Parts: sequence; C-alpha cells; structure tokens
Amino acid sequence: MDLFESLKAKITNRQFKIVFPEGTEPRIIGAAARLNADRILKPILIGATNDIQQIAAAKGFNLDGITIIDPQEYPTADFEKMVAAFVERRKGKATPEQAQTILQDPNYFGTMLVYLNLADGMVSGAVHSTGDTVRPALQIIKTKPGVQRTSGAFIMQHGRDNERYLFSDCAININPNAQELAEIAVESAKTAELFDIDPKVALLSFSTMGSAKADEVTKVQEAARIAHEIAPELDIDGDLQFDAAYVPVVANQKAPDSKVAGQATVFVFPELQSGNIGYKIAQRFGNFEAIGPILQGLNQPISDLSRGSNEEDVYKLAIITAAQALQN
Repeated sequence: MDLFESLKAKITNRQFKIVFPEGTEPRIIGAAARLNADRILKPILIGATNDIQQIAAAKGFNLDGITIIDPQEYPTADFEKMVAAFVERRKGKATPEQAQTILQDPNYFGTMLVYLNLADGMVSGAVHSTGDTVRPALQIIKTKPGVQRTSGAFIMQHGRDNERYLFSDCAININPNAQELAEIAVESAKTAELFDIDPKVALLSFSTMGSAKADEVTKVQEAARIAHEIAPELDIDGDLQFDAAYVPVVANQKAPDSKVAGQATVFVFPELQSGNIGYKIAQRFGNFEAIGPILQGLNQPISDLSRGSNEEDVYKLAIITAAQALQN
C-alpha cells in the first residue's frame, strides 16, 4: 500500500487535532482545507480570524469546520492557565510577564496547545526557520525519557517496487557522540515501524567491522554497543559501509555474520554533514522522494516544514504528524 494511504487508514476516525501556527499562509490554509475535507484530521489555524478568512475566500478555500484561534482574542482565563503552565514548565527561566510576551509568538502558542493536550501535534516552518519551530518544542515538549536530543529523519521512497527506507539524522545534530548516535538509531527504528518499514538499522561509517581504525570508527562501534543495551530486541549493527549495509553480495564478503548487512532499511549517518549529503544524493541522483524531516525523540509530535514547501508537502507532513501521535 502507498505510504500515505496506509497512514490515512491508521489515523482516519481518530479525530487528531493538528495545529498550524502559520495560519495566514496560503499553503497552510489550502492544506488544512484539504485535510478537513478529506476528514483525515482536525486542523487548528493560528492567526487573526479576519485575515485567515479573507485569504481563504480569495483562494477559494473552504474553512467550514476548521478551528481558528486568534491569540489576541484567546479567552483571558485560558491564556492565564497557559501562562502559568509555561512558567512552571520553564522552571524559573521565565516570569509570568515574560511568558505573556513569549506566548504571543505563534510557534510558542501552538506548542503550548500541544503540551496542554488541546492539540495532538503541530506543523510549522513554511515561513519560520527550523530554530523558530524546534526551540519551543525543546523548551516545552522536551525529549522522551532516556533521549538526550531530538533528531531528524527522512523517509526515502521510490516508485519502483514501492522501495522505502529511513535516513537519519539528516537535519538536527551536527556531530552526535556515541550515546546520542545510539539513541538516534533506536528512535529511528521506532519511526521506521510507524511507516511500515521493518527496521534493520545500519550505523554507517567508512569502515566495515573494524576494517579501518580511527576515532570516527570507534564512535560508531560504541554507538552500536550502546544501542544493543538500550534495545536488545532490535537488529542494529555497525560499523558498516553503505555498500556493505545495502548490497547483499558485498555484505557476504565484508560482514557475513551480520543480521543487518545487505538488508538494511534504516541508515544512521555518523554526523549531520554526511547525512544531509547522503539523502540529497539519493533524492537528486536516485530520484527518491525525500519526506521529512520527521522530528524524533520528542514527547509529543512537532514537525518542521521546509520554507520551500508547497501545499502538498504541508498536507503530507500533517498526516505524518498525526500518525506520530499514535505512539503517544
């Protein structure tokens, strides 16, 4: 089954609420209208009501049944509760007066709706930077117990034979240490399962099973060891070169005893530079569709769009975000 048809089947009728802080952006409004019309989820648009309605009317988008929240008109009692919850969550890092100002930011306001369980997830980034989207999530939603950092994965999908893989981390951590890399591997396996990928996780390197000696290789080997301790039930192996992880013939030569080599479906890069380069090579040379980044490791789902995204990208990432809510 197509990835998005599978995800739609999982979330339809669950009535998940996804908040869009960039509610006056036409790409967001168009995607929200489609999601609502398809009865996949319940969109919440953040912004001035009149502005959103005027843009929707000009573009021919139907907003019937879509919730619009203007922070400037949010009920005083509810806003005071939000301020108090934010101050408590930040544990002395913000006064009530500062919180009132901070929560005028739509990303902080939207993130607090998720934190207070008034929404199940958030999608932002069409006009905001990754930092503007992720910072409130890290301050308010925070990472799951046992996870030090969030990470960014891409679903890599190809039309032929419905090939589907997961690449991580390609978006967030510049140079994770062994512990962080192990956590990324485990979280990536969980993400893969959500998207109907049987997780066989390869921790990538320029070395296979110690064929090269360097600190960079040792980090990957240590990450594999830690990952086995965290989740012994998962198939995770490394250090593996990409060809050893992907090509059965090469795997038989370089890593014949590995349960992952030659059949990997989840590829964990040792640092951001190689991960970012790797997914873009697959996208541009291999004609894979790169879906993401999907933020992993947070207590509740927050998703970051590219500022170059189109309405279809918003539509798809909202579906992914709602699917992530199934894990909560």
